[in-house]
Amino acid sequence: MLQKIITRAVVILAYFLAFFHLYAGGIQIFPSMQQRGVHLGFALALIFLIYPFMKKQNNEGNLSTRGKIAWVTDILLTGASIFIAVYIYMYFIDLSMAFSSPTTTMLVVGVLSIFLTLEAARRIIGWALPVLAALFLVYAFVGEKLPLLFAHSGYSLQRIITQVGLSNEGVFGIPLGVSATYVVLFVLFGSFLEKSGAGKFFIDLAFSLVGRFRGGAAKVSIVSSALFGSISGSQVGNVATTGILTIPLMKRGGYKAKYAGAVESVASTGGMLLPPVMGAVAFLMADFLQVEYIQVALAALIPALLYFIAIFIMVDLRATRMGENSEDHYKVPNLKEMIVTKGHLILPLLVLVFLLIGPQLPPPEAAFWGIVSVPLVCLLRKETRMSFYDMKEAIVQGMKLSLVVAAACACAGIVIGVINMTGMGLRFSGILIELSGGHLFVLLLLTMVASIIMGMGLPPVASYIILAVLAAPAITQLGVPSMAAHMFIFYYGVLSGITPPVAIAAYAASGIAKTNPMSTSITACRLAAVAFIVPFMFVYGPALIFQGTVVTILLASVTALIGIYALAVALEGYIKQPVLLISRSMLLLGAVLLINVGILFDIIGFVLIVATLLYELKVRKFVTVPNLSAKEM
Repeated sequence: MLQKIITRAVVILAYFLAFFHLYAGGIQIFPSMQQRGVHLGFALALIFLIYPFMKKQNNEGNLSTRGKIAWVTDILLTGASIFIAVYIYMYFIDLSMAFSSPTTTMLVVGVLSIFLTLEAARRIIGWALPVLAALFLVYAFVGEKLPLLFAHSGYSLQRIITQVGLSNEGVFGIPLGVSATYVVLFVLFGSFLEKSGAGKFFIDLAFSLVGRFRGGAAKVSIVSSALFGSISGSQVGNVATTGILTIPLMKRGGYKAKYAGAVESVASTGGMLLPPVMGAVAFLMADFLQVEYIQVALAALIPALLYFIAIFIMVDLRATRMGENSEDHYKVPNLKEMIVTKGHLILPLLVLVFLLIGPQLPPPEAAFWGIVSVPLVCLLRKETRMSFYDMKEAIVQGMKLSLVVAAACACAGIVIGVINMTGMGLRFSGILIELSGGHLFVLLLLTMVASIIMGMGLPPVASYIILAVLAAPAITQLGVPSMAAHMFIFYYGVLSGITPPVAIAAYAASGIAKTNPMSTSITACRLAAVAFIVPFMFVYGPALIFQGTVVTILLASVTALIGIYALAVALEGYIKQPVLLISRSMLLLGAVLLINVGILFDIIGFVLIVATLLYELKVRKFVTVPNLSAKEM
């Protein structure tokens, strides 16, 4: 009986939250504090009902095995969360005017918002982010007693509670605002699109486009993960959705299990870098930089395409080396037939992109109309029509998926609140610059390591938020454009999904591939080695993020393509035959030269690469080498 009541409560809360955000996005905008309060309060309530205090008590969705004490506790926490939502919705004006002399009730709400956010984040994300936020809170209390380099002037308990738990610079700050305004609607859009069958259509489309070519099995994984990942906003979710089909396909095609898992994890990770959603970070970045969303989407486009092209080249070279014939392993769908029967399912995505680029509607409004368009477009063919049950499932699933972002943004807001209050951001940036000796390349290396480490334990949204305050200012102080600096930290935060020891995307893929997680992660890093260079390319050549004239953008794109091809050949050691070690070294050197800004370096790098490739392909006699077996992969 209790299980049924809780299940219905989850559905009702999900419905309420979804319709609240749809109303706010497409009909009437709410004041920011009101919207953030309702968003956080009801998101926390859902988390406490869905996720238990201890994971071993039950799995998500199985509500029957929690004990009575656990249920009483979770119901009390749910009630407290809803109380926060109602109180902030009703008294948001009083909150903005009473920070200097808050009432007892306000302080209670502030304490509750901090505590409930930490506990909810622990349940849904894990320990890393809540522990980090708790350490920052401890720093706010005792920082005045630390050595001079880290000390602050000291703050009262009341000031810390109001700054972190009640103000728009803490829990209810910009990160939560982006989650409440943009992310939840785009996640809901992705959920509707998936329920419509568009996810399966993307996979079939990838099959029909690249399935018949050399290395088709792996290339299908890359294309389908890119298409699906651009809207899913989750590395692990992308792996689970597309990998369940593509990984077994690659294994049947002759790829070793760890390589198949690596390809899928790398491709799914890259989906986070591809507009329009970019794991929800695109909207955060636009708010941090105070620019239009479309500028962030355009800036991300070329680096994301370079990422996938680099992986595509690596896979193609490996397939050439294997001598794999993909047509023998599966039937390729008919492209014309598929477009006729299901091609209309891509229309909602085109509607969304058009509304963002054409009339340039605000992203929430564009997402609102995108969501509305999904069931309408599905009516065009009988077999794709969405039932009421499908729409209900899309709403509940979308709200559940948005909970991770809401918890991460709120918890990261605690960190941001302490950083803003204590001035730690400027201090940390100064430390980074001092450690680098003022050399940009060294600073970028330090920031890359920090971004990867931060991203290992945190969702990309949370790692970006924290690094945007701590690390990005240091890069901009050395003359790097703000957009390039923020893209740099975001890029490596995402790549942490395949970087050992906490490579969540690679580990998810290894579960499907049935192989060793660490081995899959190491193989993924080797496969994506070229992609690890791309951020340095757009820092040294901002034209790659659409900063410059058309000519410079085209020139930078062409030299980048040449560079990543040379890097891929150097790393794989194969074109149509094994490549000599000295040739691989020359290709690597030429690619590095193309990364540097300056026409002289570009010319030298280009000549070096072309000369080496001509030597390998035209001068050297081809050496007959047996195809690699699956064991050798």
